[in-house]
Amino acid sequence: MFVYALMVAFLLMPLADVAAAGFRFISGWAALRSFGQYIQYKNPPDPANPGTWSSGLQKNIAGYTISNIQVWCGSSVCSSGNLTLIPKYFTFSTTVTLAPIVWRPVLCPNSCTYTLSYSERFQ
Repeated sequence: MFVYALMVAFLLMPLADVAAAGFRFISGWAALRSFGQYIQYKNPPDPANPGTWSSGLQKNIAGYTISNIQVWCGSSVCSSGNLTLIPKYFTFSTTVTLAPIVWRPVLCPNSCTYTLSYSERFQ
């Protein structure tokens, strides 16, 4: 019985924390990738002014809110002066919140909320 309690406390519960964190990160990346595929079919009509375009997008994918959507032309945000630059791509991000039981000091030294950024090329 003592060995079982030690196995659960020092092996299984920390592994469960790491597995749960991994599943959260994987589902966050999957949501970002799904949003990237979604917006490839809904390109902005005017990359220099994506305000009206981005307001009409579905931004809640699999429980993750997609934020900070930007359209880039070359190495800077698209404007009327750099629309001819290639590559054109989108950048966006979401946040993942972890809830570890045992490994809180290891997995969450400052905060349990992590921001995942993603980019998807469209031209």
